[in-house]
Amino acid sequence: MSSVGYRQLWAVDPDGWRAAGAAWAGLTGPLDRRVGGLRAAGGRLRGGWSGTAATAADTRLAGLRDELASVAPALIEVDQVLAELAGRLTVAKARLAEAVAQADAAGLLVDRSGGVRVDPARVRPTDLASLSAAGVAAALRAALDGAAAADRVAADRLDDLARAAGTGWASPPPPGRPAPGAAPALVSAWWSGLTPAQRRWLVGREPALVGRLDGVPVAARDQANRLRLDVWRAELLAERRRLLSRVPPGPLTSIRLRGVAGRLAGLDALIGRLTTGGAPRAYLLGLDPAGEGRAVVALGDPDHADRVLTYVPGMTAGLDDATGELGRAARVLDRCAALAPGERSAAVLWLDYDAPDFLTEAASASQARDAGPALHRFQEGLRASHEGPPARHTVLGHSYGSLVVGVAAREHGLAADALVFVGSPGVGASHAAELGVPPGEVWASSAPDDVIRAAQPADELGRRALLRTAPLAAVLGWPGQTGHELWFGHDPSDPGFGGRVFGSGRGGHTGYWDPGNPALDGMARVVLGR
Repeated sequence: MSSVGYRQLWAVDPDGWRAAGAAWAGLTGPLDRRVGGLRAAGGRLRGGWSGTAATAADTRLAGLRDELASVAPALIEVDQVLAELAGRLTVAKARLAEAVAQADAAGLLVDRSGGVRVDPARVRPTDLASLSAAGVAAALRAALDGAAAADRVAADRLDDLARAAGTGWASPPPPGRPAPGAAPALVSAWWSGLTPAQRRWLVGREPALVGRLDGVPVAARDQANRLRLDVWRAELLAERRRLLSRVPPGPLTSIRLRGVAGRLAGLDALIGRLTTGGAPRAYLLGLDPAGEGRAVVALGDPDHADRVLTYVPGMTAGLDDATGELGRAARVLDRCAALAPGERSAAVLWLDYDAPDFLTEAASASQARDAGPALHRFQEGLRASHEGPPARHTVLGHSYGSLVVGVAAREHGLAADALVFVGSPGVGASHAAELGVPPGEVWASSAPDDVIRAAQPADELGRRALLRTAPLAAVLGWPGQTGHELWFGHDPSDPGFGGRVFGSGRGGHTGYWDPGNPALDGMARVVLGR
């Protein structure tokens, strides 16, 4: 055991590495401004200069622009490398602290060099004490080995970037691209066949393609999508200008303006989360500002995590509150870190479907069915791009999102080890066995005061009567009905569904993530497989 390694790991500050990575990523802003300056200079030259020299100058400026633009993905990659290093060091430090605590509980001493011996003032030297000391020493070695492996991986990736700076960041790939909707396994095989320079070329020149391909590594998708943030923001600003140009605006235009304002505010909040350098690092796996807006964001890198959660939100979810929904995923991830600090976990907000905006829409399963193929491909992509031993994948659906998850699992199959449903109106199945995950890995919780418990089919006359006084009850069903059939099938939190149930405190339809609610621990324990 290396005494230097022990002291270094005990003293290392993972947040310092995160901050360093964020600083590198922050250079993309000045870089973009330089590229814009060269573009403007070229435009001025073309307007007042012609001839052979002018053509040569314009070509040279275009080349400089391309060279500068090709650096941007590398700056983001440095941030990713250092953030992953910080995450792995955090886990290694947690394992180290756990080993030291284990030593203290067993009456053992760990010296400054990492050596383990029996404390004669507390424990008499015995065979049992020697076994305990050997176990603690092994735990310490495992923590140090984890830190050393993290250091090697980061150093190798940074060395690759340094070599690329000398030989050229990017080179064009061969012709041929995966077709839209291609199987993630085929996408992964195509990507693996490219050189690092070809991959960087695609990220920089075809970010719209790379950013949306399930099966491409998370890091590359994040790089590509971050390069498009200004484009997406410009689209929303252009939409707002078009609406403002309508005189008089009219009530429909005013509604649309409010929608654009909400999506723009949501995008700005998401950009803030992406650029703060906070822990865990956020990875942008997809975004679409059109309609209600869609977003797929990971907290932590799913490609290197031991446990991965995919969270599918429900009714009214959209880009305007993407950071709020991301906060729910973050709270489960925080509990995972508290319960298992020595494991790497990641959580994904999957909002890549048209969630219902109104109760009348939520009474239909059509939007859930439309979302099924995309969720199936996304989960397959996570499996295909993951590195190292397979991760445990959990898919969690809340409210209408539970129907999305259930329909996708039943009709298309999900690459998941466990499914979790909270606040569910039914999952489109009558029994857990229909969902295609291992026995005992379908979980559900329903708060005692969740209005979704009333989501039982109502007759048409009753619904019409209730629409005038209680629209929510009218769509969800008669409040006084009994039985286990909800709007979209058997209640998954009923033992008769065949799944497993964990408890929830009172908190209504959205309180499952409240601090202190046992449901929060329940979700985290399923993610961890405990």
